Amino acid sequence: MAEINILSVEEISKRFGERELFSGLSFGIARGDKIALIARNGTGKSTLLRIIAGKDTPDEGNIVFRGGIRVGMLDQDIEIDPELTVYDAMMNTDIPALVAIKKYEQAIQSNDQDAIHQTMHEMDELGAWDIESRIHELVGRLKLDELQKKVKHLSGGQKKRLALAQLLVAEPDLIILDEPTNHLDLSMIEWLENYLDKQSLTLLMVTHDRYFLEVVCNEIIEMENGNLFTYDGNYSYYLEKKAERNEVEKSTTEKQLSFLRKEVEWIRRQPKARGTKSKSRTDKYYDIKSGIPRGNNAEMQQFNIKIPRLGTKILEFHKLEKSFDNKVLFSNFTYLYQRKEKIGLIGPNGSGKTTLVNLILDRVSPDKGKVVIGETVSIGHFSQDGLNLRDDKRIIEVVRDIAEYIQLEKGHKLTAAQLLERFMFDRKMQWQYVSTLSGGEKKRLYLLTILMKNPNFLILDEPTNDLDIYTLTVLENYLKEFPGGLLVISHDRYFMDKLVDHLFVFDGSGTVHDFPGNYTQFRMDEQKKNAATRNSASPKKPKTTKPIQKTENNKITYAERIELEKIETQLEALETKKDELTEALNKAGSDHTKLQELGKQIEDTIVSIDLKTDRWIELSEKEP
Repeated sequence: MAEINILSVEEISKRFGERELFSGLSFGIARGDKIALIARNGTGKSTLLRIIAGKDTPDEGNIVFRGGIRVGMLDQDIEIDPELTVYDAMMNTDIPALVAIKKYEQAIQSNDQDAIHQTMHEMDELGAWDIESRIHELVGRLKLDELQKKVKHLSGGQKKRLALAQLLVAEPDLIILDEPTNHLDLSMIEWLENYLDKQSLTLLMVTHDRYFLEVVCNEIIEMENGNLFTYDGNYSYYLEKKAERNEVEKSTTEKQLSFLRKEVEWIRRQPKARGTKSKSRTDKYYDIKSGIPRGNNAEMQQFNIKIPRLGTKILEFHKLEKSFDNKVLFSNFTYLYQRKEKIGLIGPNGSGKTTLVNLILDRVSPDKGKVVIGETVSIGHFSQDGLNLRDDKRIIEVVRDIAEYIQLEKGHKLTAAQLLERFMFDRKMQWQYVSTLSGGEKKRLYLLTILMKNPNFLILDEPTNDLDIYTLTVLENYLKEFPGGLLVISHDRYFMDKLVDHLFVFDGSGTVHDFPGNYTQFRMDEQKKNAATRNSASPKKPKTTKPIQKTENNKITYAERIELEKIETQLEALETKKDELTEALNKAGSDHTKLQELGKQIEDTIVSIDLKTDRWIELSEKEP
């Protein structure tokens, strides 16, 4: 029997001024669905999510909830009380388990034995004893360890991660995520991907991360030309079925075009004043003409760009060293860039990736060593803080102010208007003002201003943020044909895998490793090394992290004594599980998919052991 929808979207429409975002949209969400919404920038994806979450209202139609379900949303605009600490923000929710914990803490502080026993019973029923371990895991994984730091002192990325942690600990019936991987580094994304895949959650999300879509989603809804197309599968299934649909549309279109040619000839033969012309036949002609698809403009034709010639000396790092606040980002780093190399930069946030880019651009100076750039090198730099477009300019004017055309091979040219069309700004849209564009469309236009300068060496710092999948496909096709040098910082693993030849891996301790391969190959290599090391090494005491302080009372309570006994049993089970997974990994051979899955399970198990051990140490050090 089919699952009953916990939420139904019924014929909703939304306009902003004269611009219609969508009209008559209908679909349902059943418990356990993990749905991704795919659409072009500017078509109202975020608005649709906000309407479903109750943060906006449709002009027409209804959102129908079943059974009073709780909905939580990770929005692009974060609203958290700036005076709260990270810990208080995590606890500042009305979910029953956290309410019970607060009551228990108040009872402990007042030494009210009746209240203590009552709240302990509530916590048992709600399964609240493990919630602090969950909070530990979430703030640790999302690198929010400074629990007493106030929200007002957090960066924009940290606030986004805190909002994500709040949402995950609250566990609403429906979780809505708007670009959840923005502001997460690669390790965080992989953890979140695994977390959402393993949990029994109901999700509705917008994301451009295609590996995320592949692993997490079981349904994809595509919004295209005002219609919804549903694909009951992950991203690879969506690509396969969409290709089949496009083939059918192509065949149908060819038949329609053949009909049109005959109809045009017939209409042109008719005398202008003739009153006996078949109106039904004429109407049919115009109906078909208006309904012909214009084609998928995300598919970009191949063209060969003619860039300024690169000399033999392109980019060289000679014994480069740089530190900030006594933290060594890299030392004794030497590398000679070769012609047409495409290199990806990966590593934790703050490990030195952007600093290396700033050294190349001469925005900062090295502590030691030097950066040498060849005389023929013309750098195009895309950065997250470089978006500076005038709202009172038309789109075509922004690009033409830089150049009227770029040169192609064999004497051909690509005009500003043609390049805009390749990146999905059609001729009509090119005359809109910049102020009418969505955030993703502005990013796309900013990217075009970089490309229109026709550089022969591109440095792209997180170019994929806020770009839709269609734009990413166009950009990837462009960069694959780009004959110059390429240096990319990106948390988009799919993007990196398609483009880079090898990686600069910043380990955060001052060393930059050169890995010959793409990101997936690097992760598989790391998982094999880590598994081999764990299997051969003797057991070590896990690193202790700063515990969340519940109370200043250092005497162990009855409830904590029970929790301590539970943890000891859980640790034994986790150690057994780790041994079994390690043995399975060693027997997996060359099955890369299985190796990757087992590697993730081992990593998650070790994290659970670390967290349980931290809590065990905290409780065992209390006075009996």
